[in-house]
Amino acid sequence: LVLPIFVPLPLSVNSEAFFTFPLAGFSWRWYEEVLGSGQWRDAIWHSVVIAVGATVLATSLGTLAAVGLSSPRLPARRLVMGVLISPLIVPVVITAVGVYLFYARLGLASTFIGIILAHTAVASPFVVVTVGASLANFDRALMRAAAISGARPLTAFRRVMLPLILPGVLSGAAFAFVASFDELVIALFLASPEQRTLPMQMFTGLREHLSPAITAAATLMMSLSILLLIVADRLRRRG
Repeated sequence: LVLPIFVPLPLSVNSEAFFTFPLAGFSWRWYEEVLGSGQWRDAIWHSVVIAVGATVLATSLGTLAAVGLSSPRLPARRLVMGVLISPLIVPVVITAVGVYLFYARLGLASTFIGIILAHTAVASPFVVVTVGASLANFDRALMRAAAISGARPLTAFRRVMLPLILPGVLSGAAFAFVASFDELVIALFLASPEQRTLPMQMFTGLREHLSPAITAAATLMMSLSILLLIVADRLRRRG
Protein backbone atom coordinates (compact mmCIF):
# COMPACT_ATOMS: atom_id res chain seq x y z
CA LEU A 1 0.00 0.00 0.00
CA VAL A 2 2.87 2.39 0.73
CA LEU A 3 5.06 1.46 -2.24
CA PRO A 4 3.21 3.57 -4.90
CA ILE A 5 3.97 6.69 -2.85
CA PHE A 6 7.66 6.31 -3.76
CA VAL A 7 7.07 6.05 -7.52
CA PRO A 8 7.81 9.79 -8.07
CA LEU A 9 11.29 9.34 -6.57
CA PRO A 10 12.98 7.66 -9.59
CA LEU A 11 10.95 9.78 -12.03
CA SER A 12 12.27 12.95 -10.39
CA VAL A 13 15.85 12.10 -11.45
CA ASN A 14 14.97 11.03 -15.00
CA SER A 15 16.83 12.93 -17.70
CA GLU A 16 13.92 12.69 -20.13
CA ALA A 17 11.15 15.30 -20.28
CA PHE A 18 8.50 12.57 -20.11
CA PHE A 19 7.40 9.98 -17.57
CA THR A 20 9.26 6.93 -18.88
CA PHE A 21 10.30 3.60 -17.41
CA PRO A 22 13.04 2.44 -17.49
CA LEU A 23 14.85 5.71 -16.92
CA ALA A 24 16.71 7.15 -19.88
CA GLY A 25 19.39 8.63 -17.64
CA PHE A 26 20.15 10.29 -14.31
CA SER A 27 19.78 14.05 -13.93
CA TRP A 28 19.10 16.66 -11.24
CA ARG A 29 17.58 19.04 -13.80
CA TRP A 30 14.05 18.85 -12.38
CA TYR A 31 15.19 19.68 -8.86
CA GLU A 32 17.13 22.61 -10.30
CA GLU A 33 13.96 23.77 -12.04
CA VAL A 34 11.87 23.52 -8.86
CA LEU A 35 14.45 25.29 -6.69
CA GLY A 36 15.58 27.76 -9.37
CA SER A 37 12.39 28.76 -11.17
CA GLY A 38 10.67 31.91 -9.97
CA GLN A 39 7.18 30.39 -9.95
CA TRP A 40 8.26 27.34 -7.98
CA ARG A 41 10.32 29.35 -5.48
CA ASP A 42 7.44 31.77 -4.88
CA ALA A 43 5.07 28.84 -4.34
CA ILE A 44 7.47 27.21 -1.86
CA TRP A 45 7.91 30.50 0.00
CA HIS A 46 4.15 31.07 0.20
CA SER A 47 3.62 27.54 1.53
CA VAL A 48 6.31 28.00 4.18
CA VAL A 49 4.94 31.37 5.34
CA ILE A 50 1.38 30.06 5.56
CA ALA A 51 2.42 26.81 7.24
CA VAL A 52 4.58 28.58 9.84
CA GLY A 53 1.83 31.09 10.65
CA ALA A 54 -0.81 28.36 10.90
CA THR A 55 1.49 26.20 13.02
CA VAL A 56 2.16 28.97 15.53
CA LEU A 57 -1.54 29.79 15.89
CA ALA A 58 -2.70 26.16 15.89
CA THR A 59 -0.09 25.13 18.46
CA SER A 60 -0.91 28.02 20.80
CA LEU A 61 -4.70 27.74 20.55
CA GLY A 62 -4.73 23.94 20.42
CA THR A 63 -2.56 23.65 23.52
CA LEU A 64 -4.77 26.05 25.47
CA ALA A 65 -7.87 24.20 24.31
CA ALA A 66 -6.40 20.83 25.31
CA VAL A 67 -5.49 22.16 28.75
CA GLY A 68 -9.02 23.47 29.23
CA LEU A 69 -10.58 20.22 28.03
CA SER A 70 -8.41 18.23 30.42
CA SER A 71 -10.18 19.83 33.39
CA PRO A 72 -12.94 17.55 34.73
CA ARG A 73 -14.91 20.62 35.85
CA LEU A 74 -15.40 21.94 32.30
CA PRO A 75 -19.10 21.67 31.36
CA ALA A 76 -20.03 19.90 28.09
CA ARG A 77 -16.47 18.70 27.51
CA ARG A 78 -17.49 16.12 24.93
CA LEU A 79 -19.53 18.64 22.96
CA VAL A 80 -16.68 21.15 22.90
CA MET A 81 -14.22 18.43 21.93
CA GLY A 82 -16.49 17.35 19.08
CA VAL A 83 -16.66 20.89 17.75
CA LEU A 84 -12.88 21.35 17.94
CA ILE A 85 -12.04 18.14 16.07
CA SER A 86 -14.86 18.53 13.53
CA PRO A 87 -12.42 19.69 10.78
CA LEU A 88 -11.00 16.16 10.86
CA ILE A 89 -14.46 14.70 10.19
CA VAL A 90 -16.11 17.18 7.83
CA PRO A 91 -14.97 16.82 4.18
CA VAL A 92 -12.42 19.51 3.43
CA VAL A 93 -14.32 20.75 0.36
CA ILE A 94 -17.31 21.59 2.58
CA THR A 95 -15.00 23.46 4.93
CA ALA A 96 -13.45 25.31 1.99
CA VAL A 97 -16.82 26.39 0.57
CA GLY A 98 -18.06 27.54 3.98
CA VAL A 99 -14.88 29.48 4.70
CA TYR A 100 -14.95 31.12 1.27
CA LEU A 101 -18.56 32.30 1.65
CA PHE A 102 -17.81 33.60 5.14
CA TYR A 103 -14.59 35.34 4.07
CA ALA A 104 -16.28 36.94 1.04
CA ARG A 105 -18.42 39.04 3.38
CA LEU A 106 -15.48 40.00 5.60
CA GLY A 107 -13.06 40.79 2.77
CA LEU A 108 -10.58 38.11 3.91
CA ALA A 109 -10.65 36.10 0.68
CA SER A 110 -7.41 36.24 -1.33
CA THR A 111 -5.39 37.33 1.71
CA PHE A 112 -2.58 35.55 3.51
CA ILE A 113 -4.25 36.22 6.86
CA GLY A 114 -7.43 34.52 5.68
CA ILE A 115 -5.54 31.47 4.40
CA ILE A 116 -3.52 31.20 7.62
CA LEU A 117 -6.67 31.38 9.75
CA ALA A 118 -8.39 28.73 7.64
CA HIS A 119 -5.34 26.44 7.84
CA THR A 120 -5.25 27.06 11.60
CA ALA A 121 -8.79 25.72 11.93
CA VAL A 122 -7.81 22.60 9.98
CA ALA A 123 -4.52 22.04 11.81
CA SER A 124 -5.65 22.77 15.37
CA PRO A 125 -7.37 19.38 15.93
CA PHE A 126 -4.03 17.61 15.52
CA VAL A 127 -2.58 19.71 18.35
CA VAL A 128 -5.64 19.21 20.56
CA VAL A 129 -5.45 15.43 20.17
CA THR A 130 -1.69 15.08 20.72
CA VAL A 131 -1.53 17.50 23.65
CA GLY A 132 -4.63 15.90 25.13
CA ALA A 133 -2.89 12.53 25.03
CA SER A 134 0.07 14.02 26.91
CA LEU A 135 -2.23 15.57 29.51
CA ALA A 136 -3.90 12.20 30.12
CA ASN A 137 -0.78 11.14 32.03
CA PHE A 138 -0.21 14.50 33.73
CA ASP A 139 -0.50 14.54 37.52
CA ARG A 140 -2.80 17.42 38.51
CA ALA A 141 -1.36 17.32 42.02
CA LEU A 142 1.71 19.09 40.63
CA MET A 143 -0.39 22.13 39.75
CA ARG A 144 -1.95 22.16 43.22
CA ALA A 145 1.53 21.92 44.73
CA ALA A 146 2.65 24.88 42.62
CA ALA A 147 -0.40 26.88 43.75
CA ILE A 148 0.33 26.06 47.40
CA SER A 149 3.89 27.25 46.85
CA GLY A 150 2.56 30.63 45.75
CA ALA A 151 2.76 30.28 41.95
CA ARG A 152 0.14 32.04 39.87
CA PRO A 153 -1.79 29.87 37.34
CA LEU A 154 0.21 31.22 34.38
CA THR A 155 3.51 30.69 36.20
CA ALA A 156 2.49 27.16 37.21
CA PHE A 157 1.57 26.38 33.61
CA ARG A 158 4.84 27.76 32.24
CA ARG A 159 7.17 26.27 34.88
CA VAL A 160 5.43 22.98 35.73
CA MET A 161 2.91 21.79 33.14
CA LEU A 162 4.43 23.02 29.87
CA PRO A 163 7.87 21.37 30.34
CA LEU A 164 6.19 18.03 31.04
CA ILE A 165 3.82 18.13 28.06
CA LEU A 166 6.32 19.82 25.71
CA PRO A 167 6.96 16.65 23.64
CA GLY A 168 3.24 16.42 22.92
CA VAL A 169 3.10 20.13 22.03
CA LEU A 170 6.03 19.84 19.61
CA SER A 171 4.57 16.66 18.13
CA GLY A 172 1.27 18.44 17.54
CA ALA A 173 3.13 21.37 15.96
CA ALA A 174 4.84 18.99 13.53
CA PHE A 175 1.49 17.48 12.52
CA ALA A 176 -0.01 20.96 12.16
CA PHE A 177 2.84 22.10 9.89
CA VAL A 178 2.44 19.06 7.64
CA ALA A 179 -1.36 19.50 7.50
CA SER A 180 -0.99 23.13 6.44
CA PHE A 181 1.94 22.66 4.07
CA ASP A 182 0.20 19.86 2.14
CA GLU A 183 -3.27 21.46 2.07
CA LEU A 184 -4.69 22.11 -1.41
CA VAL A 185 -8.49 22.42 -1.45
CA ILE A 186 -8.80 25.41 0.88
CA ALA A 187 -5.97 27.17 -0.96
CA LEU A 188 -7.78 26.65 -4.29
CA PHE A 189 -10.83 28.48 -2.91
CA LEU A 190 -9.07 31.26 -1.01
CA ALA A 191 -5.70 31.98 -2.65
CA SER A 192 -5.25 34.38 -5.54
CA PRO A 193 -2.83 33.67 -8.42
CA GLU A 194 -0.23 35.81 -6.61
CA GLN A 195 -0.59 33.65 -3.48
CA ARG A 196 -0.18 30.28 -5.16
CA THR A 197 1.15 27.62 -2.79
CA LEU A 198 3.31 24.62 -3.65
CA PRO A 199 0.36 22.17 -3.81
CA MET A 200 -1.48 24.66 -6.04
CA GLN A 201 1.55 24.96 -8.32
CA MET A 202 1.70 21.17 -8.61
CA PHE A 203 -2.05 20.95 -9.28
CA THR A 204 -1.80 23.61 -11.99
CA GLY A 205 1.14 21.78 -13.53
CA LEU A 206 -0.85 18.54 -13.71
CA ARG A 207 -3.68 20.32 -15.53
CA GLU A 208 -1.77 22.65 -17.85
CA HIS A 209 1.80 21.46 -18.36
CA LEU A 210 2.73 17.95 -17.31
CA SER A 211 6.41 17.97 -16.40
CA PRO A 212 8.73 15.75 -14.32
CA ALA A 213 9.37 18.85 -12.21
CA ILE A 214 6.12 17.91 -10.47
CA THR A 215 7.69 14.62 -9.36
CA ALA A 216 10.67 16.51 -7.95
CA ALA A 217 8.36 18.81 -5.98
CA ALA A 218 6.35 15.81 -4.80
CA THR A 219 9.54 14.08 -3.63
CA LEU A 220 10.60 17.17 -1.69
CA MET A 221 7.20 17.47 -0.03
CA MET A 222 7.14 13.77 0.78
CA SER A 223 10.63 13.91 2.28
CA LEU A 224 9.68 16.89 4.45
CA SER A 225 6.50 15.18 5.64
CA ILE A 226 8.31 11.94 6.47
CA LEU A 227 11.02 13.85 8.34
CA LEU A 228 8.50 15.78 10.43
CA LEU A 229 6.48 12.65 11.18
CA ILE A 230 9.62 10.87 12.36
CA VAL A 231 10.41 13.83 14.60
CA ALA A 232 6.86 13.81 15.93
CA ASP A 233 7.05 10.09 16.66
CA ARG A 234 10.38 10.49 18.47
CA LEU A 235 8.93 13.32 20.55
CA ARG A 236 5.88 11.25 21.38
CA ARG A 237 8.04 8.31 22.50
CA ARG A 238 10.20 10.63 24.58
CA GLY A 239 7.11 12.10 26.18
